Amino acid sequence: MTNHLAETRSLYLQKHAENPINWWYWCDKALNIAQEENKPIFLSIGYSSCHWCTVMEGEAFSDNAIADYLNTNFVPIKVDREERPDIDSIYMQALQIMIGQGGWPLNIFLTPGDLVPFYGGTYFPVTPRYNRPGFLDILKAVRRFYDVETEKLEGFKAEILLNLQRSTSLPTTEDALTSELLHQGIETNTAVLSTGDPGRPSFPMIPYANAALQGSRLPFANRYDADKLCLQRGQDLVLGGICDHVAGGFHRYTVDHTWTVPHFEKMLYDNGQILEYLANLWSCQRKLPAIARAIAGTVNWLQREMLAPQGYFYASQDADNFATADAAEPEEGLFYIWSYSELETLLSPEELAELQAEFTVTPQGNFEGSNVLQRFNDEELSPSLEKTLQKLFAIRYGDNQAVTDSFPVAKNNQEAKTKPWKGRIPPVTDTKMITAWNSLIISGLTRAYSVLGTTEYQQLAANAANFILQQQWLEGRLHRLNYDGQATVLAQSEDYALFIKALLDLHQSSPTNTKWLESAIALQAEFDQLLWSETSGGYYNNAQDAGDNLLIQERSYIDNATPAANGVAITNLVRLFLLTDNLAYRDRAEQGLQAFASIMKSSPQACPSLFVALDWLLHGTVVKTSVENFVNLISDYLPTTVYRIVTELPPDAIGLVCHGLSCLEPAENLSKLHSQIRQIAE
Repeated sequence: MTNHLAETRSLYLQKHAENPINWWYWCDKALNIAQEENKPIFLSIGYSSCHWCTVMEGEAFSDNAIADYLNTNFVPIKVDREERPDIDSIYMQALQIMIGQGGWPLNIFLTPGDLVPFYGGTYFPVTPRYNRPGFLDILKAVRRFYDVETEKLEGFKAEILLNLQRSTSLPTTEDALTSELLHQGIETNTAVLSTGDPGRPSFPMIPYANAALQGSRLPFANRYDADKLCLQRGQDLVLGGICDHVAGGFHRYTVDHTWTVPHFEKMLYDNGQILEYLANLWSCQRKLPAIARAIAGTVNWLQREMLAPQGYFYASQDADNFATADAAEPEEGLFYIWSYSELETLLSPEELAELQAEFTVTPQGNFEGSNVLQRFNDEELSPSLEKTLQKLFAIRYGDNQAVTDSFPVAKNNQEAKTKPWKGRIPPVTDTKMITAWNSLIISGLTRAYSVLGTTEYQQLAANAANFILQQQWLEGRLHRLNYDGQATVLAQSEDYALFIKALLDLHQSSPTNTKWLESAIALQAEFDQLLWSETSGGYYNNAQDAGDNLLIQERSYIDNATPAANGVAITNLVRLFLLTDNLAYRDRAEQGLQAFASIMKSSPQACPSLFVALDWLLHGTVVKTSVENFVNLISDYLPTTVYRIVTELPPDAIGLVCHGLSCLEPAENLSKLHSQIRQIAE
């Protein structure tokens, strides 16, 4: 028997379609049933590659006693956070208010009708363990509280709702958008990179790294060595176990502060941001062989395992995979790890010795008795060691084909367990297309092309952008998702902001091609019309006609694993002003930053992307030059600069550097051009 989730396209929801729980997806019918029957809603939010979501699905959500009680006393609703980040954002914020922390699975209880949360948590075991109560006991206690403690319930709800509403009403301020504010923000966010806390996980945190790298050129008296910290973050990424050294791509994070053992899921959004960051490091003259290898390996992985025939990229790969076709449940990391005895059997003594000289390989291992490969240095690997890694690749994938060849994906657990794999059973791949995440990959590929000159990277980016332009509009509106050729779910602010950025990045990689700029301008008009807050400034997470049944209307400004929509959107506005001379874009950018100025001043660590936008507002520069000279500039790291191709320049000039509404004297050579750009940028 299946539940209502069998009607959905989401891989995450489909994984729960055969649970004994009578799951609903988020819809008016489910919400109305809860109100009519006076049953609290049990809302569970997660995503397909989430390890603890998978664990809970196989444990508590498959338990018949739990299902019977839940079905009788609650209306259970499942949400895929990748489909509806707006719902996830509201209830994650509520959970953090309740218990001081969050995470997925996000499990929270709402009162029917008003949908106000009153109790929540993350992973709940079937029976008490990990200092957590058993899930059935929690359900009984929550239902009893709902039925008996009505006065306490209403008081608690009122407090939660008040806090949520306050979060949307940012205090107005007359604080100026000054260099001093930028200094404070850059210094604070650079410091984030320096805090390696023993006992805590290590995340890429690319929005912070981007702000630090961009701000490292500024002449502030910084207590932190930004250049060193930014390079260290790049080395942590390309040398650590977070990088798949055998087959390319990056895992989501490591569970330790030494960047050794990853949480093994691979997310498209991480890989797009890391690509762009590593390319920028390279363009800052940090030309480490390990960086070039990681970029090439990531693109190979994208082409081999994440690229749809239509040109877009899939969303993610699970952390877990099945050991055998007969295994009841998948296990974390099996696809990626190596036991010492296995390596002794697969490799010659000379090959194993060379592998141990460069990577962490020991008899005791570093992950549950097996080895996650972590590099010791950032130099170029020897040809013989590369051959050894290719041998491991062939064992994992069951083939000696070139690493760029296409590899079939497992779209669900059934395919994973039944397809005739030549090597190990791979993790399940979530094959949906997400506009925002594809946009991050487009930007990463485009920057890698601009810096390294590999035209294949630009073509991959252009193909994905063309898919979105051609397939993601229905009835004149951009849509967020695509399932096997079918666009669905109206786009949210991050989709608009990140896709506009991607289009501008494509334009800047080849500024003679006006298609990308024209598309960005048209999309910006749609974004402004549908999501801009006329009263407060900034962009709402979704349009008013798409925010059905939501407690509050948020304007995202807090950076997490991905940059906040408003930081990216305001930067886009400044870039559009510089490229078009349309002052309306600059005015809107300034209004948007003013809307968040109080947060930037009081909580700078929350919003590094807004400081990137402020840097653009204060230092945004246009270089007007010829195609020939543009080729000599494209690989430079000039983070607040745009290029405009002109056919006529003053005699003997190679370019004009302009800031605001005026230009400096013509530059006769590249050295003077760079000097003028630095003069403005600092």
